[in-house]
Amino acid sequence: MVWRIFTLLFCQVLVGALAWYLAPPELALLEALAAALIGGYIWFLLDALRGTRLLRWLREGGADDIALGNGLWGEVYDRVRRSLRAKDRLADESNGRLSDFLAALQASPNGVVLMDGRIEWFNETACTHFGFDAKRDMLQHFGNLVRDPSFAAYYSARNFHEDVTMPGRHSTTTKPVQLSVHIHPYGEGRSLLLSRDITAVEQAEAMRRDFVANVSHEIRTPLTVLAGFVETLQALKLSEAERQRYLGLMSQQAGRMQTLVNDLLTLSRLEGSPLPSALDWVPIDSLMAQCAQEAHELSSILNQQQHDLQLDGLPGVDIAGSSVELYSAISNLIGNAIRYTPAEKRIEALWTLRDDGAVVLNVKDHGQGIAPEHLPRLTERFYRVDRSRSRDTGGTGLGLAIVKHVAQRHGAELAIESVPGQGSTFSITFPASRVRHLPQVQAIAA
Repeated sequence: MVWRIFTLLFCQVLVGALAWYLAPPELALLEALAAALIGGYIWFLLDALRGTRLLRWLREGGADDIALGNGLWGEVYDRVRRSLRAKDRLADESNGRLSDFLAALQASPNGVVLMDGRIEWFNETACTHFGFDAKRDMLQHFGNLVRDPSFAAYYSARNFHEDVTMPGRHSTTTKPVQLSVHIHPYGEGRSLLLSRDITAVEQAEAMRRDFVANVSHEIRTPLTVLAGFVETLQALKLSEAERQRYLGLMSQQAGRMQTLVNDLLTLSRLEGSPLPSALDWVPIDSLMAQCAQEAHELSSILNQQQHDLQLDGLPGVDIAGSSVELYSAISNLIGNAIRYTPAEKRIEALWTLRDDGAVVLNVKDHGQGIAPEHLPRLTERFYRVDRSRSRDTGGTGLGLAIVKHVAQRHGAELAIESVPGQGSTFSITFPASRVRHLPQVQAIAA
């Protein structure tokens, strides 16, 4: 402010002195005063011009720098410019943090929806869960887009202490999708909606319940038979033939329980043990030789006449892994084919070497086949297409579950194809990284 007053007085004195010097002596004082007044007006005009430039700069948003020199307007300009730049930096930092926060929400495996009755923002996971479109559904009412009755009742009750389970937008009968949705109110009238895909959890829980129920049933049935026969032997006087018959049936039921326990232990061992080594090589021919001997014996026991068995190995080709696990998987596939194929029908267990170095085991039978709706669940524990027939042939319902686990532990893929009335084909594809073969086998394959 002192500099501002000094420049005003300096301008007036300078102009007045110049007029005093140039004017006649008799008019020198009058003209000096008039010149000083004009100098003040000139100073105010220049000062107003600087203020106008500053005002125009502020109205334009302060994008470009301007030169206002020293003085009041120059200091005001400097302070305003520093303040604006500080606010710009603060805004950039806030926008950066907001972008990072939104990016973290985008990367969340859970669906996130911000809404105040209408949708303000949602992430990609929410798009997948509810079928939203970023351009179409923004600022729409959530209840207009998600019309599930369970969610509508949950939202209208306004009791958000618990979550609600509802089907996802793309849920179908063959591929169900279950969502857990929870609303968290915050602020004034705003809500944070979180959705989580619990399909795998629900399926695991259903499988656990089925497993416990099936194990209980499978063990209880032979135990009931054994208890009844023991009570009969204790209470009645039986002939030697009757006693031998009852003891034979008891032995059969005890063997059935023993087989069930062994299969359960096998599954438990597969799930809890380390993965098989990739350095232990098992010849395919030796595996198939063991499986062939067992298959002929099983076919003789189950049928008076043998099946037409064609069990071929692959000479000179080895698979990296556990011989015990591989034998268990292959024998289970061949055993299932024998159990569910009528006598004298053809059963094939053939190995093929692919051009990419992988090997494929195809076990094909000519039995009654499997309906398409049963195929996705065949590898579940205790799942049977025909329960009564499986028990008659000595099956436990765990064979294909064991095959699936062995395949996964060896990096292989299990595929099932079946046509009702024509038979089924079970294929296990072992990757080339687990296959070792001799040069002549490569030449034959080429």
